[in-house]
Amino acid sequence: MERAAMSEPNTQYWRLFHIERDDGLILTFRPAEMSDRATLEVWDLQPDVIAASSDNRDLAKAFGEDHDWAHELSMQSDVCQYYVVELDGRPVGAMQVIDPHLEPTHYWGDVEPNLRALDIWIGDPADRGLGLGEMMMWGMIEACFEDANVTAILIDPLNSNTRAHAFYQRLGFKPVGRQVFNDEDDCLVHKLERADWRAQIQGD
Repeated sequence: MERAAMSEPNTQYWRLFHIERDDGLILTFRPAEMSDRATLEVWDLQPDVIAASSDNRDLAKAFGEDHDWAHELSMQSDVCQYYVVELDGRPVGAMQVIDPHLEPTHYWGDVEPNLRALDIWIGDPADRGLGLGEMMMWGMIEACFEDANVTAILIDPLNSNTRAHAFYQRLGFKPVGRQVFNDEDDCLVHKLERADWRAQIQGD
């Protein structure tokens, strides 16, 4: 498996960083800004993005009709940050990084401290199937674990999304149990422990 190498490791998730794959492909992770709103709104209308966000097939856009990117982007903080990921200066995907213990919506419920939770999506169908999602995950996982206090990373694919389960498990995540979010989204929570991540790196 090709490894993404992070340049300028940092523990501040709101800072820009780059990762490079073994074949020379470089992705740039930059904090999302209000100027990204239009791009994110277009991506929310993509059928695959909608399907990955909820089992509700009646949704017209991802994350629900009340989801407002102007509000989401204005509420970013040191416990909830969105990233836009670029390839050659062109946005190809987005990621969210939160501290599930401290973020104000308590989306994850009662969880232990010193965790991070991720969300990831690629906007344009033409940019899928190229290994960008795996590269994005490698880069953000490494960024999260640069903080020595972080013990594990969570992610919450829909229980019905078996393709996503296989994807995350290839990266070392392990299923820990089902959990219903927002009173309707039945998810199979996966967790990547720091020790498992280090063992996987050392074994490659």
